[in-house]
Amino acid sequence: MDAILLQILNGLDKGSAYALIALGLTLIFGTLGVVNFAHGALFMIGAFCAVTFTNLLTLSHIVIDDTRKDFLGNPMKVEVPYIYDWFGQETGDALIDWAVPLSILFAIPVMVAIGFIMERGLIKHFYKRPHADQILVTFGLAIVMAEIIKYYYGANPIPTPAPAAFAGSYDFGALLGYDPNTIIYPYWRLIYFAFAAVVIGAVFAFLQFTTFGMVVRAGMADRETVGLLGINIDKRFTIMFGIAAAVAGLAGVMYAPINSPNYNMGMDFLVLSFVVVVVGGMGSLPGAVLAGFLLGILESFASMSVVLDIIPGINQIIIYLVAIIILLTRPRGLMGRKGVMED
Repeated sequence: MDAILLQILNGLDKGSAYALIALGLTLIFGTLGVVNFAHGALFMIGAFCAVTFTNLLTLSHIVIDDTRKDFLGNPMKVEVPYIYDWFGQETGDALIDWAVPLSILFAIPVMVAIGFIMERGLIKHFYKRPHADQILVTFGLAIVMAEIIKYYYGANPIPTPAPAAFAGSYDFGALLGYDPNTIIYPYWRLIYFAFAAVVIGAVFAFLQFTTFGMVVRAGMADRETVGLLGINIDKRFTIMFGIAAAVAGLAGVMYAPINSPNYNMGMDFLVLSFVVVVVGGMGSLPGAVLAGFLLGILESFASMSVVLDIIPGINQIIIYLVAIIILLTRPRGLMGRKGVMED
C-alpha cells in the first residue's frame, strides 16, 4: 500500500504538468481552432522566466570590505547584490531565497505579451489554413524559441532551487499511521500539485462564472453567431491566447525547481501533452485535465521496478499505448465533441 500511495503522488506530480500544458493547448484549439505545437516552448520560456528573475535579484557590484583581508593584508573586493543596497541584507536574502515563487509576478506579463505577439504576428494568418500547416509553422516557431534560449542561456540545465522552507520532504507515512520515513515526498512537488489545482480551478471558474468567459464559451460553440451579435470575438480570443500562454508559463515557472530548466524541456513535454489532449478529446477542457492526471498516474505506476521487471521499458511507451487503445475504442477521446477535427 505504501508503494501504491507513493506512485499515486508521483502520478499527480507528473499529471499536474501534463494537465496545465494540455489545458493551454486545448484553450487555444477550442477558441482559435489552431493546433499550437509551440505551446511546449511557452512552458520552457516560463521556466526561464524563473531563471531570469533569479539572475536579476542576484545582480551584484564590487565593494571594498575593510573587515576582510587577503593574504597580503589588503582589503578584499567582494560582490554585493544590489538588492542588499535597496532592502538590506536580511530582506535581500529572503527575496533571493523566494525568487521562484516571486517570479510568477514577472512571468505573467511576459507570457501574456509573448502570447499576444505570437497570435497577432503569426498565428492569426493561419486560422483558415489546414491543420497540417498550423502544425508545421508552430513547430518551426518552437524550434526557433528553443534555439534563442540556447544562444542566451547555454545548452546545460540551470539549477533553480526552491525556497529553503520547502527544501525537505513531508512524511506521509507518519500522517497515515505507517512507520516514520515509510512514505516521504518532497514538499515542492506537493506545492506544485496544489498550485496546478488552483490554476486549473481559476481557469474553469473564469470561463464558467464571468461574462467574458461566457462569451468565449459561446464563441467556441458558434463563432459566427456571436460575431453577428456585434461582439468582437476575435479580440476576446486573442486575450484567451495570452491567458493560455500565461498558464503554460506559470506551469514552467513552478516546475523549474523540479527539473532544472534547459532549452529542450519544452519539446519533452509538448509531445506528451499533445497526446494528453488527444486522449482527453480535442477541444475538451475537462477532458484535457482528466487525461493529464490519468496518464500521469499510469506512467508513474509503469515506472515501478516490479512492472519494469515484467515488461522492460513499458514506462517509456505506456502513454502511447493508452492513447492507441482510447482512440480505437473512442475515436473522439474520453470527452471529445462531435465534429472537432473531423472535417
